[in-house]
Amino acid sequence: MEGFFDPIITVHLLPDSPLTLLLLLPVLLESVYSISFFLPVNSRKCLREEIHKDVLVTGEYDLTEQPNTKTHLKITDSSTHTLYSKEDATKGKFAFTTEDYDMFEVCFESKSPLGTGRVPDQLVNLDMKHGVEAKNYEEIAKVEKLKPLEVELRRLEDLSESIVNDFAYMKKREEEMRDTNESTNTRVLYFSIFSMCCLIGLATWQVFYLRRFFKAKKLIE
Repeated sequence: MEGFFDPIITVHLLPDSPLTLLLLLPVLLESVYSISFFLPVNSRKCLREEIHKDVLVTGEYDLTEQPNTKTHLKITDSSTHTLYSKEDATKGKFAFTTEDYDMFEVCFESKSPLGTGRVPDQLVNLDMKHGVEAKNYEEIAKVEKLKPLEVELRRLEDLSESIVNDFAYMKKREEEMRDTNESTNTRVLYFSIFSMCCLIGLATWQVFYLRRFFKAKKLIE
């Protein structure tokens, strides 16, 4: 059994309402989510999320312990490269930095020799952060000896950079979609012209063929 959870937030903005944009900006910038679910014995459940390039991802997990049950945690990308793996995972943390824009998968797999129905389901709690929210600014302040105001400025700087990168990515995707649409329209146009030429050629051939047939049967002069 395999389950996938795709947390999706859809936000509709009014382009002519700056106040609405300011109020919803914290929601758009939210890069933290927490999820809890029950994992049946001898089953596998996964979570998938698309994350941009060069983004720090951190997570913390906590599973209820069950007798004679081992749970394997594995994080992979779309190329099945393992980014984090933990046998008999019960509680811990993980962190990695993405090398490219990709779909990442976090999987929990439960194994027990007792079989389904004889062992209660495990409760899995998972907290994941990425981007600005994943950075530990308190630790950065200690290492670089920053004042509170400087820490907030650093946080705003990182947040601004994240917004710029998001808009750049959206612009790139828009350009790719526009190029795809233009290419598709061109192909449809050429196919339509080719189809019309084929139909005209077929109709012309039918006229000449029927004319020869009727002449052979002496039905027309």
